[in-house]
Amino acid sequence: MTPTQDSGLVIVGEPDCCPGCCGALFVDIRRAGDRVLWSSWKNTSSIHAALPDGLHFDAAQYGAELARAAADLPWEEPMDTVARLLGRTLVDSGWFEGWGCVLERVQASREEPCGVEGQFTQERQPGDHPSRFSYELPVTWTEPAEDQALRFAAAILAEDPRSTAEQWAD
Repeated sequence: MTPTQDSGLVIVGEPDCCPGCCGALFVDIRRAGDRVLWSSWKNTSSIHAALPDGLHFDAAQYGAELARAAADLPWEEPMDTVARLLGRTLVDSGWFEGWGCVLERVQASREEPCGVEGQFTQERQPGDHPSRFSYELPVTWTEPAEDQALRFAAAILAEDPRSTAEQWAD
C-alpha cells in the first residue's frame, strides 16, 4: 500500500482463519510530508504482546522498498501467483460492490488440493451479521498461473457472485 495523507488502518499480521475469528494486528499508516508514519497499533487477538510506539520512515526510501518488494516474485508458487493476479483483477473490477458485497480476501491455500480461497460478505439489515461466502478454486502446476487467474476471474465476473460461491452457515 502506498501511503497517502488519507491512508488508514492496515492489517499487518493475521491468523490463518480470519481477523473476525482470531484477531489481527493493525496499524494506521499515513504519509506526512517526507515521512511515512505507522501509529495507533491495535492487536485484536487474545495475545497481549507489547506494541511499538509510532514508527516513522523516509517516504522516498519507503516507496523504493515497496516497489522492490512488489517486484520480488521468484518465491511465488502457482497458487500465490493466481491469488495475487485474481485478487487484483477482482478488486479493480468493482464487481462485488455492484452486488452489495465486500471482497474480504483472496489468498493462496496450501492445503491439499492446493488452490486459491476467496471470501466476501454481503451486508444485510443494520445490526444483522453479514452473509458470508467463499470460493475454493483448485490450482494446477501444469497450466500457466496467469491463464488460471484469467479463467477464474471470467467465471466469477460472469454472474452474481452470491450464486456461484458457497455460503457459510452463521
